[in-house]
Amino acid sequence: MSDKISTKRIVLHFPRRLVNEPIVCRLVKDYNLDFNILKASVTPKEEGLVVLELNGREDDLKKAEEYLKKTGVRTQPLSKDVVRDDASCTHCGACITVCPVGAFELDAATRKVNFYKEKCIVCELCIKACPPRAMEIKF
Repeated sequence: MSDKISTKRIVLHFPRRLVNEPIVCRLVKDYNLDFNILKASVTPKEEGLVVLELNGREDDLKKAEEYLKKTGVRTQPLSKDVVRDDASCTHCGACITVCPVGAFELDAATRKVNFYKEKCIVCELCIKACPPRAMEIKF
């Protein structure tokens, strides 16, 4: 059993039949996890999507993921959902000014914009601000 504490950002896709179930509550109570909702779109009688940051022991995180699969909630790592087309990016910096968490940073030496996926909370502000449409969010 591992006592190492980890943080994981995941996207939960809820089928219609589960949107009224206390899934996140179970993650807290049964698997001793802390959570932060980064984004949510859940409507009764429709499919739902929740982006969570989960904190807890590695063993508990693994057990929680098994529970989610058994219940029918599809999961995927958040980092796979944020994409920048580097060929389209002009490094104009528009994304830097709108990002609330500092996921973009200007490299002073190269004058290029670095994108740090691990900081991204999928707020989608960069999508709207990007003139060449180099940013994509895929769920």
